[in-house]
Amino acid sequence: MVLDEFDLIHRYFSRPTSTTVLGVGDDAALVAPAAGMQLAISADMLVEGRHFFPGADPYSLGWKSLAVNLSDMAAMGAIPRWFTLCISLPSADADWLDGFSRGLFALAEQYGVELIGGDTTAGPLTISIQIIGQVETGRALCRHGAQAGDDIWLSGPTGAAALAVQHRYGNLGLDAEDLVYCTVRLDRPEPRIALGRGLLELATAAIDISDGLVADVGHLAGRSGLAAHLYRATLALPALSDKALALPVFESCLLAGGDDYELCFTASPSCRSRLMSLGEALCLPLARVGTMLVGQGVDVLDDQGNPLSLARAGFNHFA
Repeated sequence: MVLDEFDLIHRYFSRPTSTTVLGVGDDAALVAPAAGMQLAISADMLVEGRHFFPGADPYSLGWKSLAVNLSDMAAMGAIPRWFTLCISLPSADADWLDGFSRGLFALAEQYGVELIGGDTTAGPLTISIQIIGQVETGRALCRHGAQAGDDIWLSGPTGAAALAVQHRYGNLGLDAEDLVYCTVRLDRPEPRIALGRGLLELATAAIDISDGLVADVGHLAGRSGLAAHLYRATLALPALSDKALALPVFESCLLAGGDDYELCFTASPSCRSRLMSLGEALCLPLARVGTMLVGQGVDVLDDQGNPLSLARAGFNHFA
């Protein structure tokens, strides 16, 4: 069966909306933020061969395409409300579209976010989502709010998603159990929306870890006009076998791998006990992993306080 653009949209991407003034079907959607709220707007693009492997499972790709945008909302402490989808497709393959849309809407329904518009065209497989959320006026978490002396916190372990990438490239071989864990971390990231909301009263700055821990901490520190020290010994390790943790590439994956979508945030030392309670309430292993200080740049320190030498800090979109 050959689908044209309008059949495709109607069959796979048209859903009733309950939170819009006007949804899919017109030249633009109409939305109204709640009183006392600001809109938070972000967009991410995923390109086949650059951000995901050719032949990627469509359900997982639908899930992840939205998850990376939801993670941006989490980093701002925002409530996700609406999103648009622009997708370029090599062909209107019904089986692929069915899997992709099911993955997309499974996550959308989990977080109560509604598709309100977008566009489709023929071309190389490229997925671009714009997400719109809302956050109380003047209370959004930003990257520039960190203060010297703040603790640096991380919501969960890094490195497993990058190991899955290395496995798919054929650079290493993970045992079956490790591969399942790493694949889930890469393909089905869980946006930390509830944590972001809980941090509004506690954190001074936040960022989600997409390009690599050291790189993204560097973005946060740079926006705040500060330096950062990360303590290697305090970094939580992913739930992997000793064999996987001993892989030569693991250290680079842990510190610079990316695709983790955990939240990294800063907070005053006076907030430590409340943050630990928040982590327990959300079943998240929040951990203090560093300190913000006067200066610039990011150093990862070993047990003796000496800077570790890093081959790279994170993912470069144009390298």
